Amino acid sequence: MGVPFFDIHYNLNESTRARILKRWEDILAHGRFVNGPEIEELEGSLADFLGVPHVVGCSNGSDALVLALRAAGVTPCSEVIVPTFTFFASAGAVARIGCTPVFADIDPETFLLCPDSAASLVTKRTAAVMPVHLYGRAVDIPSLRAKVDAVAGRKVAIVEDAAQAVGAVDAAGPCGGLGEAAGFSCFPTKNLGATGDAGFATTTDADRAARMRALRQHGGGRQYYHDEVGYNFRMSCLQAASLLEHLPHLVEWNAARATGAEHYEQLFRESGIAEVVLPERVPGHVYHQYVVRTPRRAELQAWLGEHGVGSAVYYPLPLHLQPCFAELGGEVGQLPHAERAAEEVLALPIYPGASAEQRQDVVAVISAFYAQQPATSS
Repeated sequence: MGVPFFDIHYNLNESTRARILKRWEDILAHGRFVNGPEIEELEGSLADFLGVPHVVGCSNGSDALVLALRAAGVTPCSEVIVPTFTFFASAGAVARIGCTPVFADIDPETFLLCPDSAASLVTKRTAAVMPVHLYGRAVDIPSLRAKVDAVAGRKVAIVEDAAQAVGAVDAAGPCGGLGEAAGFSCFPTKNLGATGDAGFATTTDADRAARMRALRQHGGGRQYYHDEVGYNFRMSCLQAASLLEHLPHLVEWNAARATGAEHYEQLFRESGIAEVVLPERVPGHVYHQYVVRTPRRAELQAWLGEHGVGSAVYYPLPLHLQPCFAELGGEVGQLPHAERAAEEVLALPIYPGASAEQRQDVVAVISAFYAQQPATSS
C-alpha cells in the first residue's frame, strides 16, 4: 500500500473537527477575532504544558523568532551565531532585525549546532547564539552556553529556535525554557499544528514577556501609544481555537512519534541494512522528523517515490551557501559536516497517524532497493 509522507487529517477526525467548529462559532458570536479570549487561554495552557512561565502567541514561528531575538536584547548591527543546517527562518529572523547571521557547523551525529564550532566564531559583536532543536531533539544548552561564554568572557544570550520541538525536553529542562527566549512554530505540519499559520514565543522572564507582547502589537502597551517600533505579529483567534483543541492530544501524539522511531530502529536492525544510518534515540526527543542518512540519497528517494512511499529532504542546501547570503562569503567546504548532511539526509514518514504496517512497508521498500541495486564498488 502507498505510504504518504504526511497526512494532515490524522488530527482532524470527526469529533475534533466538531469541537473546532464549535469554538469557531463562539468566536463568530463574540466577534473578537484578534486579541480575543482564546489567545490568553492558549497562552496559559501552553505555559502549563511546557512548564515555562511566559508564553506569547503570535502570527507564525518565523515572527516568534524575531520577538525572541529582540526580547533577548539583540540590537541591529550585531552578530548572531546560527547553525547553517536548519530551515531558513532561523537566519532569516536574524537578518530581519538588521543583524548578521554567522554560520556554524553541526555535530555530524546529532545534526545539532556544534558547541565548539559556535564558540570558535564568537567576536566582540556576538550578541546571541541561536541553537536549533532540529527535528525535535533538544540541544545541550548548558554545554553550549559554557563554551560560548568562556570564549566571549561575558554572558551571551541564547535564543532557542524550538520551531520543531514543542514538548521536547533535555536534562536541563524543557525546550523553550533553556535560554533567554525561544520561538515555536504551529504550522499545520508541526507536532502541534494549527489550521493555518501560527506560532508563539516563550521566556522565563516577565519583563521580556511584556516586551514581546508590546512588540507583537506595533510596540505599544496601550492603543495608539508606541514605546518602540514593533510589528503586527498577532495570532488569529481562529488559530488559537484549533490549537486549544489539539493541545490536549499532544502528549499522545509525541508518544506515537517516539514509538514510531523505536519501531523503525527495530525494523532496520532486523533488515540488516548497513547503508542507512539511523538517528540516535534519546529521552525527550519528540521526532518532528525521523531523519536517516545515506550516501545514495537521490537514488533511494527516487526508488521510494516509484513505490508509493513519501519522503522529504530537510535540508538540501546549507544556509551559508544560499544565494541570499552570498555577500557573507560562504564557500563550499567551509562547514563540511553540514554540507555532507545536506547531501545525505532523508526524512521518512513519522506522523502519529502512520501505522506499524506502513512503517514495515517503508523499510521493506528500502531493503528491496539495496538488494536490487547494490552500490557500485570503487
